[in-house]
Amino acid sequence: MSRARSDSDVPTGIRSRRVRATAPRSPGQLATRQGIAVGVATAAYGVSFGALAVAAGLDVWQACVLSLFMFTGGSQFALVGILASGGVAAGGTAIASAALLGVRNAAYGMRMKPVVGATSWWKTAGAAWLTIDESTAVALAQEDPAARRRGFWVTGIVVYLGWNLTTLVGALIGDLLGDTRAYGLDAAAAAAFLGLIWPRLKSHQTIAVACAAAVVAAALTPVVAPGMPVLAAALVAVLVGTTNLLGRRTAREATP
Repeated sequence: MSRARSDSDVPTGIRSRRVRATAPRSPGQLATRQGIAVGVATAAYGVSFGALAVAAGLDVWQACVLSLFMFTGGSQFALVGILASGGVAAGGTAIASAALLGVRNAAYGMRMKPVVGATSWWKTAGAAWLTIDESTAVALAQEDPAARRRGFWVTGIVVYLGWNLTTLVGALIGDLLGDTRAYGLDAAAAAAFLGLIWPRLKSHQTIAVACAAAVVAAALTPVVAPGMPVLAAALVAVLVGTTNLLGRRTAREATP
């Protein structure tokens, strides 16, 4: 007559593996997993930047220097996009557009300074270098302060190393790779970013901001310079956040 096996019948090694498999992950572990996932997805798009930079007339080393020292994907794509359409004569406009688009990182820095909690000058410099869309998003998606710091650093480091490596690969391959959008590299980073933002869309205000920003960016993309739709979409959040119209309405509805 058979009987069900109890935990005492299971070898210790197998039982310990079961416990580890079923144990809930800590906030720090979840932040690390999210940071690596977002970092890898974002870094993959660096292949596209490297290829487009070479196609725009830059040398391989110039494309790599941009990723090493500029390290802000939106500004980099705006720069090479304008250079590709206007050549060297459009250099001034390309630099101005890239700088304007990079202003958002300064706003991120003000928000992330208390989150990162850098205590030395070299940590402060490193945090400023790694303050980008993805590291900010992963950090703010965490509830635990320590997990926020880990998410920021893990994401920033993975994106930086991966972005520079894939930029080199893309630049070496150049236009032999063809249209990198056919491989879904552009959608991968956007999908990972959306996956982080989606759980935070809980209030009427955040949903309204997300929808309005998406509509504004989609409407302006065909008619304005590269990078400008992102800034215009960000203004939606600034205006709604300043007036807090929907936030006040929600508070009044919740008041008995």
